[in-house]
Amino acid sequence: MALREIRKFKDPILRKKARPVVKIDKRLLTLLDDMVETMKKAEGVGLAAPQVGILKRVVIIADMDEDKIIELINPEIIVQSGEQVGPEGCLSFPGMSGTVKRPEQVTVRAMDRNGEIREVTGTGIIARAFCHEIDHLDGIVFLDKVIPEPESDQESDEQQEETAL
Repeated sequence: MALREIRKFKDPILRKKARPVVKIDKRLLTLLDDMVETMKKAEGVGLAAPQVGILKRVVIIADMDEDKIIELINPEIIVQSGEQVGPEGCLSFPGMSGTVKRPEQVTVRAMDRNGEIREVTGTGIIARAFCHEIDHLDGIVFLDKVIPEPESDQESDEQQEETAL
């Protein structure tokens, strides 16, 4: 396993659409392992392959409650419900955050590292992470979805905890 460089906000790769994975091979498994190590080192909750310079539809999410890593290859959101509004950040946009509206519950269909099709449902922070990371695969960054804040609410925003996805 090796650390990969996390691409930052001005990198044009963050605005490109990732290509579907057609074959799970040793290179892809190495990418997954490297992404986990990179995300943990950066203390993030999720990471998409474009954030490490690879235009493949691959995402990883840390499920802290279950103490496991969710690996999603060619993920697609198949069900979403509810609504949550809260602070969001991103490993590719250090020091930046904003309020974003996301679904409260999301079900994703994707392949795992063994090529098996799986469905995974997440609520709260996991649902937020699913949406945030899948957006990265389509060249969308969280700043595109930030809700403008009224001037008087800025102080309360600074007190809220942000999550770097």
